Amino acid sequence: MKRIQSIKRRPLVLLMLLMAVILVAGCSSNTNSTVKLAYVAWDSEIASTNVVKEVLETKLGVKVEMLQVDAGPMWAGIADGSADAMVAAWLPSTHASYLEKYGKDIEDAGVNLDGTKTGLAVPAYMEINSIEDLNNAEVAATLDKRIIGIEPGAGIMTATEKALEAYGLSDYTLLESSSAAMAQELQKAFDKNEPIVVTGWTPHWMFANMDLKYLDDPKNVYGGAEQIHTMVRSGLKEDMPDVHKFLSQFKWTAEDMEQVMVKIQGGQSPEEAAKEWVESNEAKVKEWTAGISA
Repeated sequence: MKRIQSIKRRPLVLLMLLMAVILVAGCSSNTNSTVKLAYVAWDSEIASTNVVKEVLETKLGVKVEMLQVDAGPMWAGIADGSADAMVAAWLPSTHASYLEKYGKDIEDAGVNLDGTKTGLAVPAYMEINSIEDLNNAEVAATLDKRIIGIEPGAGIMTATEKALEAYGLSDYTLLESSSAAMAQELQKAFDKNEPIVVTGWTPHWMFANMDLKYLDDPKNVYGGAEQIHTMVRSGLKEDMPDVHKFLSQFKWTAEDMEQVMVKIQGGQSPEEAAKEWVESNEAKVKEWTAGISA
């Protein structure tokens, strides 16, 4: 009789176990997921992506994989679903061509930083104020007719190629390098009080550490003030609702970003700088994670 009762109870026990598994899964919908964040190795995007990674891992309990790529593959990865999100879409001008190409296949989760700018930057001690001044023969000679750029394919490189054409600077060479190499060349020239022109953008630690200025752009090739948007793949909201909610609520300022960038430039690892910033800005992080049950 006892054995018969034990057998009868077995379905009930199995049902209770199944309900418990469902309950646990429902309470932590993203715990066992891995979020793939695409980013370009620009100082600004290294800072923002590492901060996002830190919050996802420590506040939401989500595993994060960071995918370093160029700008084009970054957009393509979100569009084809091989990456889940990026917090590095510079709009409306810098990444306009990518938005036109991939916009229909991705979701714009909103602005995460307002008031960015791109253009040609020079040390403040240089006695030129406009891109048009680069046509001056003496100025061109001191610069060896070179403009120090970053990665090929970056939106600012495309804009600079258009600027060279618009301002009649076809005899100038736009040197391809990387964000880090450009900043290094700028720092070396600045320390020696030498002339240099670079592709610049803000926020960036170089404006916090050096006295720089943008050259006026009367033809408005680079456009006006921009914003950085968060872009996510189609279906992320359904697959990872908590992750999507956090990403759509992630917003900070240029000053916030610069704090992280300056720490990295000063020798901290991106992970250390992000962790320190997140721990020091608890109120802002709570705003980003509001309505999410960790």
